[in-house]
Amino acid sequence: MKTRIYAWGATDVGMKRDHNEDSYLLAPDLNLYVVADGMGGHAGGEMASGISVRTVEKTVRAEAELVAPDAHHEGSIEKSPVARLLSNAVRAACHAVYTKSQQVRELQGMGTTTTSLLFHDKHAFVAHVGDSRCYLVRDGRILQLSEDHSLVNEQLKAGLITEAQARQSRFKNIITRSVGFDADVEVDMIAVETKVGDAYLMCSDGLCNLVTDPEMCDVVSDNFLHRVPEILIDMANSRGGDDNCTVIVAYVVDADDVGWQDDSEYFKEATPGGAAATQTAGG
Repeated sequence: MKTRIYAWGATDVGMKRDHNEDSYLLAPDLNLYVVADGMGGHAGGEMASGISVRTVEKTVRAEAELVAPDAHHEGSIEKSPVARLLSNAVRAACHAVYTKSQQVRELQGMGTTTTSLLFHDKHAFVAHVGDSRCYLVRDGRILQLSEDHSLVNEQLKAGLITEAQARQSRFKNIITRSVGFDADVEVDMIAVETKVGDAYLMCSDGLCNLVTDPEMCDVVSDNFLHRVPEILIDMANSRGGDDNCTVIVAYVVDADDVGWQDDSEYFKEATPGGAAATQTAGG
């Protein structure tokens, strides 16, 4: 069965910040989607996240033949050329951010989370650094595919704190791995076989710090998908909006389903892939 991906994204400055250091990418022609949450001050955070999403896109686009619909690769999915390309794209982003930080004194120490999602040949590939997240919503259940690279998550895994304490911790914004702090970075790589009806939800921590996983699952399951980013951002803002908030939702459909054809009313209301767009620093 041939599948098709529809995706939508949005970002918001939140209720307490005066600038947006998040960036995101929708590149439906590549089936590539990225969320990045920058850090390092006003200029640094915006710069780092913007460089990251643009570099990931540029790197994947330079080898687009590897992710073309008719490209098939033998062997282990986790070690496939597609997985290697996406991982290398995030590492290239790390090098680009670091290089820029060394060139401009005011940008030294900047970095960003980067969570990238690429669909190819009935699989979803996730390359991840930091504490932005990628979830899979399937059959009414939600699963966090990425693992937070954060101090609080390390404490949680070690049994030093409970989940309730983790949600309230004053250290929850301290990350242990980022894109751009050093010249290179270890990238987590996850591969999942897709099913029709899957929804992949990506977000910065401005969402997951204020909205629970079950609540995210309910919003995805109970609403038109093109409204999901807006609804979730509104939920975070209604609870204080402590941080910038970025959300992407990507949905796997049967390519032959007439309800999702290009001339359908739904299609006219919500363009597949949300239309090709790079949104950087709330732009």
